[in-house]
Amino acid sequence: MFHAAINEDMLRRYDVAGPRYTSYPTADRFGPDFGETQYINALRSCRGGTPSAPLSLYAHIPFCESLCYYCACNKIVTKHHSRARPYLDAMKLELDRVVSHLGSARWISQLHLGGGTPTFLSDDELSEWMDHVRHHFQWAPNGEYAVEVDPRTVTAERLRALKEMGLNRLSFGVQDFDPDVQAAVHRVQSEDKVFALVDEARVLGFESINIDLIYGLPKQTPQTFAQTLERVKALRPDRIAVYGYAHLPTRFKPQRRIALADMPPAADKLHMLSMALDVLGQAGYDYIGMDHFALPNDGLAKAKRHGLLHRNFQGYTTHPDSDLIAVGVSAIGRVGATYNQNVKTLEAYYEALQAGHLPVERGLSLTRDDLIRRAAIAAIMCAGELLFQPFSEAWLIDAKSYFAPELEHMQALTKDGLVRVDAHGVFVTAMGWYLVRIIAMGFDRYLQQQAQPLRYSKVM
Repeated sequence: MFHAAINEDMLRRYDVAGPRYTSYPTADRFGPDFGETQYINALRSCRGGTPSAPLSLYAHIPFCESLCYYCACNKIVTKHHSRARPYLDAMKLELDRVVSHLGSARWISQLHLGGGTPTFLSDDELSEWMDHVRHHFQWAPNGEYAVEVDPRTVTAERLRALKEMGLNRLSFGVQDFDPDVQAAVHRVQSEDKVFALVDEARVLGFESINIDLIYGLPKQTPQTFAQTLERVKALRPDRIAVYGYAHLPTRFKPQRRIALADMPPAADKLHMLSMALDVLGQAGYDYIGMDHFALPNDGLAKAKRHGLLHRNFQGYTTHPDSDLIAVGVSAIGRVGATYNQNVKTLEAYYEALQAGHLPVERGLSLTRDDLIRRAAIAAIMCAGELLFQPFSEAWLIDAKSYFAPELEHMQALTKDGLVRVDAHGVFVTAMGWYLVRIIAMGFDRYLQQQAQPLRYSKVM
């Protein structure tokens, strides 16, 4: 398994900071040269493209009732639920303006409500949002319609309401079941309630249930994390995401409330990762890549087995690569060969919409090299292979020549057993899947060119 196959020297060498590649180029490459005009042009180009191609839709709802100290998301902590109404109206207005350029009656195959805490909105408000989405889009019958759920904010009745709105996937933020860890990160929630909610979600017929865990949190030890993993095994969700905590207090102010003395040492953090790989593998979960695990009969595991895995800003997905419309503060979208990101503060968001604008703050128009490398990174991270001949034919290049420096870089990874390179392509090994970010980084032109490392999270 992981800790047996990779020695400590390899862990030290590969325990570096790097992108997660939910996009390429990554969001830190976005700039102010891309704004509302460029976004509108992209939407209009999408309108003139393939109207039958399904879209994805992401809505960012930033409000939370309490502050989780580990959180790096864009959020607004408040107990005043009256703030939800003007925000909902603003999101509806933004979507109206997007559709005016994009065109109506398009299909969506993916919908994701994220945050923050989407369930900060009342059932009536969430239902109103879903009805507004239906007013503009047709829903694909086999789509993934998901919502992130804070177990502290929902009841069985609320889950029933979410199901009736058309949502078919839930992601519960658990992070850790240990009471001391929960107290250290200011997120205390009952284990019994999580189990009861998951049971109710199954009764209601949600198609997939995901549990989020984090390793490397304050007060965590390998022993306490092992107990959390045992409880998750008993819960047996369809999918599990196990994220490594990135402690970056200079970037994320809430993390300054975490005492450094409470942080587990690096060796313990790596041991927790290897333990998760072992325990969940022995429990019957397939390792999808990065931080994702899924039961063999889940759509994510099937997609990986059949080479149909994809990746977007929400992580791994079963649905084909599609344009992503994103609304709300700080939301990031992808339309054609462009990325766009909204303003990050509520004041700027409201101000832009009230002035008749789309609230785009920055973005990026991709070059041909960006598109080629995006495809290569996606092939590595989703299919686990980059096949030279079909890639060359698809992009009208000689892949071996184009990526000659990258293939030279792969020699060290080959020596460590992470990849296999032959005349046909680059192939990620079983061990290489655990460090697939390292392999993908080898194709990142921006990382190769930068003089100073940017502030990414650690790979492990």
